[in-house]
Amino acid sequence: MADLVMYTLKTCPTCEQARDDLTADGVDFEERVIDDNPAWFDEAATLGMTVPIIVRGESVEIGWKGESG
Repeated sequence: MADLVMYTLKTCPTCEQARDDLTADGVDFEERVIDDNPAWFDEAATLGMTVPIIVRGESVEIGWKGESG
């Protein structure tokens, strides 16, 4: 399992940028597209109200490089 989990939406340009940047940096991550899975939506809702939501261990980051979805 990846050390990083990222909650995203299909139509979120900030999520797309985060995905592209992480991939370019060679970061292993699990992407959870919340509009595909109600359980992932519920998980994300407990963490924040906007995407991307990036979880690394106990650390939760909302948005990407100063932007939010």
